Amino acid sequence: MKYCVTAIVILLGAILAGSNAEARGPYGSINVGNWKGGAYTNDQTGAFSHCSAGTQYLSGIYFVVMIDDKGGWSLGFAHENWALKTGQAFPITLTFDGQTPFNVHGVPVADKLVRVPMPDNSSLIAQFRRARGMTAYTQGQLFEFKLDQTGQLLPTLANCVAKTKQFGVAAAGDFSVSLPKPVAAAAAAPPGATKPEKTGTQSGTGFLVSTNGHVVTNQHVVEGCVGDISGNLTGEAPVTLRLVSSDETNDLALLQALGSFRDVAVIKDKAIQSGASVVAIGYPFHGLLTSDFTVTTGIVSSLSGVMNNTRFLQISAVVQPGNSGGPLLSSSGEVVGVVAAKLNALKFVRATGNIPENINFAIKTGALRDFLDNSVVSYQTSDSKTELMTTEIARNARAFTFLISCKAKLPAESARN
Repeated sequence: MKYCVTAIVILLGAILAGSNAEARGPYGSINVGNWKGGAYTNDQTGAFSHCSAGTQYLSGIYFVVMIDDKGGWSLGFAHENWALKTGQAFPITLTFDGQTPFNVHGVPVADKLVRVPMPDNSSLIAQFRRARGMTAYTQGQLFEFKLDQTGQLLPTLANCVAKTKQFGVAAAGDFSVSLPKPVAAAAAAPPGATKPEKTGTQSGTGFLVSTNGHVVTNQHVVEGCVGDISGNLTGEAPVTLRLVSSDETNDLALLQALGSFRDVAVIKDKAIQSGASVVAIGYPFHGLLTSDFTVTTGIVSSLSGVMNNTRFLQISAVVQPGNSGGPLLSSSGEVVGVVAAKLNALKFVRATGNIPENINFAIKTGALRDFLDNSVVSYQTSDSKTELMTTEIARNARAFTFLISCKAKLPAESARN
């Protein structure tokens, strides 16, 4: 059941709770798309306290943005199913446009309302101001928010504060602001203008790590994607994957498909050793060689990558463009790495005069587990001693290995695959 109008007004006023005073309002009006609000005063002193606006999403969560009389920003989240207590710990993980997540601590200010202070000098508010989308993970649930109207909302809130402080609530009216209209594109491109970027199909591999549909892949597999990212389990209809978070440094990305899944990859609890057998699963050259995934075997050749980079394993299992993001599995079928790249043979020949053979790399599970922990995603671990036949490993992997594809800006020549 959605909040009634009276309850929404109370929430907008309660967002600044923390003292014994309540807020009264709204005075004037903020109307930006579905965002509604205005100015509020301290009910005990009559002094202006804050401007806020909120909107409700289909998930049932109500989202509030506020600026107080001193210019401090806050976010508010309310849900009718919450039963909160003052002083209760309320951790929230916020992710803007799939970038590095922010772990913040909300402050319950009512039984169904949490306030998240956002210092104006923090990178959190900077990302919020320019973001187009946001996710919030809390209480075991993931909520999604479109922020495509914040470009108008935030200046309107700032205008509300400025006008109310200058003229008082008695003069409050419509706080809307007019944003400059974008300059219309010229009918014909001027001489020397750059041509529009071309797009093409970009594909790679990923694997399920949670029954809630979380899929791990390489960051470079989804880099430059425009529009929807598609995921396919073998023999299943394609599903849309949304980007949850990414880590450019470790070349990892976390996607999520709607729905629940039974079969997930299990991550090996202990680090794999040099010389151990491994199996790489992926979709190389999808559509050119085969529509099914491929299976290649090899060993762990080294416990470090190029220039002794200890975040990587060097493997002899053959990988090709499209294998990126796929699971590297042990002889017991557990994930021991994320296939990431193969050595650029042409550059290697130019540098050494020798042709490299079967020099490929995978991201170690230490970096993978840190990434999943930071993204607040649960996953399974094991350290099985039971060795499986390669056919069994491949059969099990079929249930959790995704083909990932999207339309993307055509990249410059890269050593990655």
